[in-house]
Amino acid sequence: MSENVVHLHKPTDPPTSDTDPTVLTVVPDAPPARPVPLWVRSGRAIKTAATHERTRSTGRAVARHSLYAFNGGRIVARRTWDGRTGARYERMIRAAEAAGNLEAAEEWEERLQRFRAARHHRRMDLLHSPVEAAKGVAVGAGMSIGTLVALGIVMAINTGHVGDVITPLSATIDFIALLIRIVQIVWGPALTIGPFLALLALWSVGRKQQAAPNWALPANVRSGEGEPITPSIVVKALRDLGVPALRNAIKEMGDAGASMLGPITIAGCGVEVDVTLPSGVSTNEVQNKRRKLAENLTRHEHEVFITIPQAARTVRLWIADSGALDEPIGPSPLVTDETMTADYTKGRAPWGQDLRGDAAALSLYQRHLLITGLSNQGKTVALRSLALWLSLDKSVQFLMGDLKGVGDWAMFDGLATTLIQGPTDEHVIQVTEMVESAVDEMNRRIQAPPGTVFPPLILLVDEAQVAFMCPAKGTGKDKRPYGGSKADSRYFMAVRKIHNQGRAVNVLMWQGTQDPTNENLPKLVREGAHTRASLALGTESQARMALGDKAVDGGAAPNLLRPGLDRGTLVVASDGITIPAGQSSITVRTHYIDDDAAKAITDRAKALRDGVTTLHAIERGEEHDPLADIAAVIGDAPRVRTKDVLARLATRNADAYGGWSFIDLKRVLDDAGAEPYKSDGVMVVARDRVARALANRDNEGSASADG
Repeated sequence: MSENVVHLHKPTDPPTSDTDPTVLTVVPDAPPARPVPLWVRSGRAIKTAATHERTRSTGRAVARHSLYAFNGGRIVARRTWDGRTGARYERMIRAAEAAGNLEAAEEWEERLQRFRAARHHRRMDLLHSPVEAAKGVAVGAGMSIGTLVALGIVMAINTGHVGDVITPLSATIDFIALLIRIVQIVWGPALTIGPFLALLALWSVGRKQQAAPNWALPANVRSGEGEPITPSIVVKALRDLGVPALRNAIKEMGDAGASMLGPITIAGCGVEVDVTLPSGVSTNEVQNKRRKLAENLTRHEHEVFITIPQAARTVRLWIADSGALDEPIGPSPLVTDETMTADYTKGRAPWGQDLRGDAAALSLYQRHLLITGLSNQGKTVALRSLALWLSLDKSVQFLMGDLKGVGDWAMFDGLATTLIQGPTDEHVIQVTEMVESAVDEMNRRIQAPPGTVFPPLILLVDEAQVAFMCPAKGTGKDKRPYGGSKADSRYFMAVRKIHNQGRAVNVLMWQGTQDPTNENLPKLVREGAHTRASLALGTESQARMALGDKAVDGGAAPNLLRPGLDRGTLVVASDGITIPAGQSSITVRTHYIDDDAAKAITDRAKALRDGVTTLHAIERGEEHDPLADIAAVIGDAPRVRTKDVLARLATRNADAYGGWSFIDLKRVLDDAGAEPYKSDGVMVVARDRVARALANRDNEGSASADG
């Protein structure tokens, strides 16, 4: 179209298309696109070619091989310099001085003096060597000519020709001329090819040492994933850690920086090495750089652990094989070995594996226990696995409070004497009274005759932070709060009393709690535990609350565990587990035992016992029938020891039976005609006698009512 716009409209209408739909506006075809200038297309092509992966790979390859040759020359030059001078000895002397090893420094100084003396002797010999060489050449040449002439005379006598006298000498001259001719022919090409051969040799040295920047190396070498740990790698990682004093000390040491390292030994799924730091570098400067050190070692942060051994100015590095810590450790022996039993006094619970891959077993004998960690990190499973093992010792009694109340401990129904499950304030009240009844039992045991042996009583409270933070208070005259961390807190004070005296009479407190703070885990309670373990935590301050300052200052760092990824991995501070010499804690990857496997284990534990009647609540302020209560705590067992009956009665109703002694129990049984008797030298109460006494009493009551 030749016109830009054509309008079709009525004569009376204004020529607008906004108000009249009859207006037709025709827009001409768009003008043809302007051609892109050649220089723009060339620039784009150059940019595409320059940024293409093939171009970048080619550039890296050129830079890499060029630097191989250049740095190979530097390496050869340095080796030559070290061989011709005392530079190597001087570096070793500086390294020994930096490490504070004066004996080694003196030894290297003696070696340097011997090297210099030998070098001086060689140089003095060179002053006299030209004259001696000339004399040797003259004498040798004379002897050689004489020998050739004598050989010619012999040949002449043999052949009868006088000309044969000079034949050997002439042949020797011709041979020398041939050698000179060969050298003349080869010399030219050798001068041309020689530099290339020398360059190839330097390139080979540089390639072997990977003497090129990291960005220029091939991808498989540059990543370093799974790279084996060598002394040079550890020294470079420490040098690049960003600690000026450490970097300068290693720089002065040169290649002798490896003198800081002890032997690199295989330790489970990784390696272990002790590093003696130079003077002026503190161990916490290295500890605080854990992530950077791990990255310098081509590892993730969780694959490097730094601990402080007994040696002064030394850090111990444990470096995992790449990806090894993400592999499962296998099932618990409790699951695989159905014949396993437990021994509270001498045995150790199979808890998992340490970082070396060795079995980690924990002694529970007379040790209060505290396990902490963030939610959903495996705290309950770790705590439960210890209780599962100990349940296989039929002498152990359990009082359990699960303040989560989702059934994690339901398999102990019929095994624990008391099992309270639920998260409400009423459940906290029940758990508090259960702990207070254990205090009464502890006091009764303390007052027993010296030498009396008591069965272990494990008082276990999971999610203990719910109890400490409970706002409920007592009713009536007793307005004391159940929760809190003050002297009037019933739960807090009951736990403190057990921590103070329970160990001596085998009354032990086990607690599991989330996210430790001063509010939900008071200082006096956490410090009363002999065995303290922590899963992943959020901060270092929480780690100190969980494990104590000594363990954290010694390298324990549960706050550096990865929430979710390191589920079931905990840091343990206890004398009940084997900890490497010089360390204050150990990291354990615990076995996972699911609910079905846990139920199978508790079924085996129940088969070892005579039968336990589990109470799910603490009875308070109600009328009680001593004979009926005795029958209830005996359960289905044919006979129960009198002291066990007393313990179960105290658990059933602390107010009524907490202060009972053997005399009180005997009085009730004698009056009912169900007297206790000795069996295998131990006083026991027979179920049949008590049942018969109850039946007789009921019959007598019925007869009296009829009369």
